[in-house]
Amino acid sequence: MIGRILVFAGGLSGAAGLSQYPEFSQQYMQRLAGAVDELSRFVEDFDEDAKELGLSREEALVDLAKGGEMGAQRAETVGKTIARHRRLSGDLHDLKHAGPFMRAYNARRLSDREIARAAWGDFKPALPFTFEGGIFAGAGFIVGMLAIALLWSVISLPFRRAPENTPPPSRPSKPDIPDIPA
Repeated sequence: MIGRILVFAGGLSGAAGLSQYPEFSQQYMQRLAGAVDELSRFVEDFDEDAKELGLSREEALVDLAKGGEMGAQRAETVGKTIARHRRLSGDLHDLKHAGPFMRAYNARRLSDREIARAAWGDFKPALPFTFEGGIFAGAGFIVGMLAIALLWSVISLPFRRAPENTPPPSRPSKPDIPDIPA
């Protein structure tokens, strides 16, 4: 009886947890879009400055790196910022063109820790009343039940009794020794 209760509780926990994914991924996407917009402005400004000097982006980074220690450090930072912009822009493109179920499939695109922390910090769990929230809740319920059922069966394995319909183990009988008359 306690096993069934625990399995049901595991299912409810899984449902409650997984049903939050669609809303969290939506909030992540909103933050991601804001980050991409801000990084786009930075990259566009850098490219415009380079263009005014008759340089490409790569040439401008090399030129910046020649400007002493500060210039070299700044060139490295700008290069990392441009690479982050490229990565986040790709993530945003893929997530924008995906529905809630494909966003789950593309969960690896929710990879920026800074954005994820900020989204998690503002995230408020709620009861989902959307179709995708219901599907994720159902999947979470099944996964939670299966996980707890598996865990319960492993934990209770040493405490199980042998089934009652099996005969007790046989003991070796005494060997037949003929009676010897005295």
